[in-house]
Parts: sequence; C-alpha cells; structure tokens
Amino acid sequence: MVQLTSMVDYEVEDGVAVLTLDNPPVNALSQGVRQGLKEGVARALADDTARAIVIHCKGGTFIAGADITEFSSGLVEPGLHEVLDAMDNSAKPIVAAIHGTALGGGLETALSCHFRVAVASARLGLPEVNLGLLPGAGGTQRLPRVVGVEKALQMMTSGVPIGAAEALDTGLVDRIVEGDLREGAIAFAHEKIDQGGKLTRIRDRDDKLQEARDHPELFDRFRQSIARKTRGFLAPEYNIRCIEAAVTQPFDEGMKTESKLFMELMSGPQAAAQQYFFFAERQAGKVPDVPRDTAEIPIAKVGVIGSGTMGGGIAMNMVNVGIPVTIVEVKQEALERGLGVIRKNYENTARKGRISDADVTGRMDLITGSLDLTDLADCDLIIEAVFEDMAVKKDIFTRLDAIAKPGAILASNTSALDINEIAGVTGRPESVIGLHFFSPANVMKLLEVVRGDKTSKEVIKTCMSFAKRIRKVAVLVGVCHGFVGNRMLFVRQFQAEQLALEGAPPHRIDKVLYDFGFPMGAFQMSDLAGLDIGWNAKTSKGANVRERLCEMDRRGQKTGAGFYDYDENRTPSPAPIVQELYAEFAAKAGITQREISDEEILERCILPMINEGARILEEGIAIRASDIDVVYVYGYGWPVYRGGPMHYANSLGLDKVVEKLRAYQRSSGSDFWQPCKYLVDLAGKGGRFG
Repeated sequence: MVQLTSMVDYEVEDGVAVLTLDNPPVNALSQGVRQGLKEGVARALADDTARAIVIHCKGGTFIAGADITEFSSGLVEPGLHEVLDAMDNSAKPIVAAIHGTALGGGLETALSCHFRVAVASARLGLPEVNLGLLPGAGGTQRLPRVVGVEKALQMMTSGVPIGAAEALDTGLVDRIVEGDLREGAIAFAHEKIDQGGKLTRIRDRDDKLQEARDHPELFDRFRQSIARKTRGFLAPEYNIRCIEAAVTQPFDEGMKTESKLFMELMSGPQAAAQQYFFFAERQAGKVPDVPRDTAEIPIAKVGVIGSGTMGGGIAMNMVNVGIPVTIVEVKQEALERGLGVIRKNYENTARKGRISDADVTGRMDLITGSLDLTDLADCDLIIEAVFEDMAVKKDIFTRLDAIAKPGAILASNTSALDINEIAGVTGRPESVIGLHFFSPANVMKLLEVVRGDKTSKEVIKTCMSFAKRIRKVAVLVGVCHGFVGNRMLFVRQFQAEQLALEGAPPHRIDKVLYDFGFPMGAFQMSDLAGLDIGWNAKTSKGANVRERLCEMDRRGQKTGAGFYDYDENRTPSPAPIVQELYAEFAAKAGITQREISDEEILERCILPMINEGARILEEGIAIRASDIDVVYVYGYGWPVYRGGPMHYANSLGLDKVVEKLRAYQRSSGSDFWQPCKYLVDLAGKGGRFG
C-alpha cells in the first residue's frame, strides 16, 4: 500500500488499483482528497499491473460532498474539474464503490467514473440547491444523460437523494452489491475487464436526452409544477437552465453554461444566506455552558396533557419514532375527539402513500388515552399543552409535582408565559423546562427549548438531544415574554396594526410581506391562528379592530371570515368591513390616513424585529444571533434565502439599520423606534451580528 496523501491510499489487488479515501467524518472533497484522486488515477494509468481502478471510501460513507469551508477560505489546487477530467479521460475502467451517501461533489465524482456499484442502503443525490447553488463540477450535464431529463429535474431542484434501488432502476447505479462492497467492486471491475470493448463516457451519451429534445415544453411544465414550492429562490431555476443546456448544447458548451450560472449563484446573496444558515442550524445545538459529557436522562415514555391541536401534534412526534405516549384530557368527549384527529391525520398520510396501513395501526397502538393525571406517574417526560392561562398551568404543575416520579422532566408548551413562575409552584424547579412546539406540531421543525433560572444542565442536555430524536431543530432560549420568536413577532404585528390604522390596507401589508418571502402576511397569519385566541366574549369591549371582529363572529379562517373573507376552499379575499373599521378607529384616535409605500411597509415590519432581536442578544435571552435566525426560518417562515432577520440586518448594514430606526423615531415621535444600545454600539464599531 502507498500513501498518496494523508487522505488517500493506493494499492493494487488482483490486477485492480484501489484508491481508498479516508477523510473523516464524511470523506468531503478536501484538497488532500482531490490531490490523492488525481495522483492515484495517474499512477494507475501508468501501472501495467493495474487493469482497472476502484474508488472506495473508509468510514460510514462514500464522498458526501464538497468541503464547504473552502467556499469562504478559497480552493487550493487541484480543483475538482481537473480531477474529474482526469478520471473522465481514463483509458482504464473506473468503478465507484458507494456506501452511505454520494452527495453533491461526491456524486459528481461517481458520475465521472465509467461505472457505479452500491450497497442497498446507499443514497445518491445532488443537494446543492439547498445551499443556493447548482452542481458545479459537471453534475448538471452528466446526471440527465444517465437518469433522463425529468428525473434529473426532480433530483436537482429538490435536492432530495434517492435510494440505491431507485438508482439502479434509473441507471445511476450499475449494480447493487451484497456482502463486502470492496470485494464486490473489484469483482465487478474484473467483469468489465473481461468484457473488453470501448469504454463509454457519460459525457458522450445522449440517448436519454432525446425525449426532451422532441418535447422541450416539458421544462416549462416542470417549472409550473414547482413554482409554489420554489417561490423566491434562484437556484432551482438555474438548475433547470443547466439541464436545458445539457439538452440543447454540446457537452463542453453545457459545461460553460453550468460554470457561468454557478458563479452567478456563488457570488449572489442567496447562496451566502443559505450557506450561512447551513452552519447556523448546526451551531444551534451547541450550548456553551453545558458540557458535552453531561449525563442525559433516559426517555422511554412520554406524557402529554391536552389532546387539542398542539397536544395531539406533540404526541404524534413521539409515536412517529416509536415512543409510547399517554395523553390526558379532562373530558371523554375531548379525548375521543383528539385521538380521532390523530388517527385521521395518519390515515390521510397513508392514503398519500407516505406510510402503510400497518404504520397507522402501530402508531395508534402506542397512544394511551386517559382522564386521570396519575396515569402519568411512570412517564420520563411530561409535556403540558393546555391553553395559555397561567393559573391553569400552575395548577397542573402543582398536581404534577405530587404525581411525577423523581427525575421526570416537567415541560410546558407555553408560547409566551414565564417558565420560572410555573417552576416556582413545584418542589423541583431544576426539572422544569419549556418545550415550545410550533403549530402544526407534527410538521413544524422548530422546538424552542426554554431554560428557567433553575433548570438543570442534565435536563437541558436531555431536551436538546431529545429534539433530534423526534426530528426537530432545537434552539435554547431564556425566559422573557414570548421568548425569542413570539417576542419579535409581537413588534411586527404591532407595526402591521399601526400601518393599517394609518391607511395601508391589510391585504397590501400582507402582500409586501409575502413578496419579501414569508408564506403569509401578518393579518392572514392571525386569521389562520384564530382571532379569538386570548379573547373573552364576556369581557370584550370592542376596544380595537380585532375585538370588534370577534364580536361580529369574524374569528378567522375557522369561521369563514376575519381580517379576510374566505370562500369554501378557504381562499382569502379583502374584506371591505375591515378597512372601514380601521378608518373608524383611526378617526377616533385622530390619525389622518394616507397612502403608504411598499418600502415603508416592509421597513416598518422588519426593522423592529431586528431591533428586538438585538435586545434579545443584549439581555442574553438567545445565545447567538444565528440562533434567532434558526428560530425565524423554521418557526415563522422567514425565507431561508434571506438567512434570517439578523443575517438580513448584516446584509443591509447595521449602520443603515440604525439610521432608519432613528429616522422613524424622529418622524413618529415614538420611543418604539429607539435603537437598542447593543445594536448602536455594534454598528458604531462597523461590526456585524456574529
């Protein structure tokens, strides 16, 4: 065996040169890997004892992609194009032996080989679109030549990898190897040696492009099919253009198109934002004051109090990963209704083919319904998910304190209330934590983990780890009204209300936010949640537009009317009565309504969020600015191609943010716009949110 670089070894076994890559943890295409591949191919071509080449990786995976840290630090020669060209032009057959994942540059490397074999559990894909990019080493030109244009469009615009069986069906993999992969790849190489004949490069194939040449309209049809999902993103469209180039241009010209479009994306703000967010998400799980070796509390059974929308969704997260759940309700009718909704959700998923009928039965069998709180005595984690009323929550936690076993974690799903106050009614405040799921809880990825003043490190570590187990992205936050997400949302909603009073129609405010990239605007979000959250018919005094709407039984989508009118398909249309109400309240407050520009609407909705985010950092409620961005992308639909509110502030320039805040402070005469000291100081130093 010869060590070519610290990451690549070379040896000849039974007439086959085996290049073994070892670059933990995922065999990324770092400089040492690229150099080793280049030297290894050259050595094998000059080695008369080697009649074929196998590329094999140690560890848990094949090449899982590029080393994206080099995107910012700069590439060191040889570049991947140079390496893949050498492989592409090899006179000896090259076989990629794939296990784990072959993603991005890893799959592009495999596509530059003559053949690909894989274990049955392997997954292959080009996920660059998720980083705001496209495959930049020939993937856009080679993949459609192997799997066909329509499959390539699906894979590249979604970034979702396919399994080995599907890869075999599409021609992306030539054989699935049972048993030892290295031995199987060498045996496959021998078969190709024995067959002889001319080696066909992928670049020279075009039989799977013909259908798209005959029917070019398939590209626009595909664009229409993904338009809603990819709204606002540049990368999906650029991937499509590259595949069009594969169909309409010779290979070398298509490569030039790929390179040009790749560089446009790479130098643009969307790729920067999406790559920033890639690292932000991974950083969010790290808690500086909780050592990695902190003991975790085993969680084998979970209790959920409340079977409504939130409680039912929370329970589904548990049983989806095989954790038994006991759901406690006050009344049998409510319990049956809640369990019925869960079953219906699973049955709908089964009808769509995403799970089997057996999965429905198996998951429902993991749920036990009860009307007795003492049935939670053997649970390791108990999550309270009742409505937002401090007195009710304190009563529940007082009772739980007497019921739950020692060491059990007691969690509240509150979206805004004081976890310390809740913990204070127990004799075990160290075991109390906030687990703020987002609605629908079985779908939304975010979990705000709220640490109280006395929450133990073991409980924090357990909950952060448990979030991954139930497939959530956890962000640790501190105690304040609304925590991180809702606290920042409150100021946006306040300004949306002010803008409506000053003359901007609610539907136009929503359109500005929608065009910015949010899935819906402030008023449509309120309608979806329900205008009667926290509203009491007995105490309502019609003090504002929302109260008046509730009194008119316009309580949102569920009643067919709120800030909008809704048809039978819940499609919204502007409601004249709402604008009339805002005009009425504006007149009472002495506000002269006026025409307001889209620019002002956007600034007045977004800038307060940035300012509040800075206050949250100043107070230590969030550990990092990037944690706030993770909360907003996964919890509130902030467009990931803008990175999150704090990243967006960096892109605007913090000095410009402060300048705008002060301008609105002067024009309004309101301290609402007073820039946070932390923001002012950071901007004064020419700094950025880190």
